[in-house]
Amino acid sequence: MEKKSLTMAKHKILIIDDEPAIREMVAIALEMADFDVLEAEDAQSGHSLIVDQRPDLVLLDWMLPSVSGIELARRLKRDDTTAEIPIVMLTAKSEEDNKIQGLDGGADDYITKPFSTRELISRIKAVLRRSSAIAAEKAIEIDGLCLDPVSHRITANEFPVEMGPTEYRLLEFFMSHQERAYSRTQLLDQVWGANVYVEDRTIDVHIRRLRKALEPFGFDRFIQTVRGTGYRFSTKTARAS
Repeated sequence: MEKKSLTMAKHKILIIDDEPAIREMVAIALEMADFDVLEAEDAQSGHSLIVDQRPDLVLLDWMLPSVSGIELARRLKRDDTTAEIPIVMLTAKSEEDNKIQGLDGGADDYITKPFSTRELISRIKAVLRRSSAIAAEKAIEIDGLCLDPVSHRITANEFPVEMGPTEYRLLEFFMSHQERAYSRTQLLDQVWGANVYVEDRTIDVHIRRLRKALEPFGFDRFIQTVRGTGYRFSTKTARAS
């Protein structure tokens, strides 16, 4: 089997704006800055993409048809599954009261139209850095399985779980990205990082080790094989079975 050089996965940005010209301009700028781009023209289709694709950041226009951007931002922040996704508000509303309303509504930053794409890219990178720093310190707890990135400890129903550093990184990624199937290549890109030469099937070895570490506590069932794709972390199928 051939070995592959791995690169860091790109950040995925969702643009929600009902003006095609604005979406196109921003999408081109983001792609040139090495981001992956998703687009939606209204709040409903944008929310569906957020649930299905889990973008790293949402660029959200305030004045959307039917449901406004500020209403969508509030909805996202009320939902535990989407509350941590950073939002940058794009709007023609430039009054101070509007900015305060946007930030209070859940936006992490507020950019008024017209705007410079260079400034927009810089603002996006700054928000992503802040979001990553906060996420890196927050413990993740799922049905009694807890991963604390600060102390670098894993517990299962308050009992310590021992595992190797690679299995720890793999579990951390899985617990941060629940209910989505990832191919072996995607997992290697996310967990091993850049400029590492490994075989795709290496992931199977570490999946087995991770399951073995979790098995005494019954949490190995959360690491699920997805035929024809790869693996996912899910509690739903486990509960239903």
